[in-house]
Amino acid sequence: MGGLEVRNGLRSRTVATALGVAVALTGVAGCEGDVGLTEPGAGADGGAPSAKPAGQDVRKARSALSGLRIASEGSGSGYARTEFGVRWKDTDRNGCDQRNDVLARDLESVERQGKCVVVAGKLDDPYSGKSISFRKADAAEVQIDHVIPLALAWRMGAARWAEDKREKFANDPANLLAVWGVPNRQKSDKGPADWKPQKAFQCAYGVRYVQVADSYGLPVTRADHDALQDFLSRC
Repeated sequence: MGGLEVRNGLRSRTVATALGVAVALTGVAGCEGDVGLTEPGAGADGGAPSAKPAGQDVRKARSALSGLRIASEGSGSGYARTEFGVRWKDTDRNGCDQRNDVLARDLESVERQGKCVVVAGKLDDPYSGKSISFRKADAAEVQIDHVIPLALAWRMGAARWAEDKREKFANDPANLLAVWGVPNRQKSDKGPADWKPQKAFQCAYGVRYVQVADSYGLPVTRADHDALQDFLSRC
């Protein structure tokens, strides 16, 4: 699936690697200790959101999109979140769960409790352009979105994947973004044909979506393919 001053535009960041829901959990297990400041962008692989992907990433995404298989959605029968394994698994084995890693990566002015738990920070929401102050006491305000929703992936063929592949997909930082809760709830399990982020982020969203789909061999519907093509035309 995919607070609160209006702010035009998004911060620009260098994408470190390939461009990367479930509703956010309000209680997150982690380390305890004193609260301190950490540098933004630390944590998960997959790259923090950027409105301007590198030119080579755009070219690769356009090429990959042309190679994605077109398929119809399945019924979704049998889907449950538990089919995608451990939620927010510590996939990089740094001692912190994936939710906190993504918050640390995508937020600015991050404050942590101990080594892991992000308790405060500032989010420039890529989906809406709003600037949001995150506090752990109101954790649902900032949620971790699966760029390709789990339920949609299930309908597009993940139901036939091995369990470990589904768990990897659900916790892959390339498929995760910290976003404002409102557009995340609106997005729900919709694909690009039925839900779109703000225009300023559509290029980056399209690049990330295509790269994840290509990485996992996940097909797209014809309507989603056409929407992604439109997103990439904005690059």
